Amino acid sequence: MSGPERPGGEAGEAHSGTDPESGGAPLRPYVITRGRSRPSRNTVGVETLLVATTPATPLPLSAVREERALVRMCERLLSLVEAAAHLELPVSLVKVLASDLVDSGHLTARSGVPQAVLPDPQLLQEVLDGLRRLR
Repeated sequence: MSGPERPGGEAGEAHSGTDPESGGAPLRPYVITRGRSRPSRNTVGVETLLVATTPATPLPLSAVREERALVRMCERLLSLVEAAAHLELPVSLVKVLASDLVDSGHLTARSGVPQAVLPDPQLLQEVLDGLRRLR
């Protein structure tokens, strides 16, 4: 694969956002997500790393082309926000699609960078006291 694949089919091909069956009318986001505006799980964030499961399970016939493109893109590790950029779709929409694909076992979600552990309050107070003594 030479690069991320877009919903139109070929890598690097611009996403038109149109449905060829409806004579070129733009597809509404709620059509792509089957009417949902929120993901089924709250654990999928913009920094979430996505990767296709191995061995790849075929997608159902009812899968939209954006879901198919997302699974193909995630053959390599890719963050949700990067996938949204390559698909030229809103991040909120890709969150819904990715969540569905994780639930169905087609994608695996990995946590991004763990949140930093807060320093000990006693240590912070000692540093503050030391800085005040320097004046």
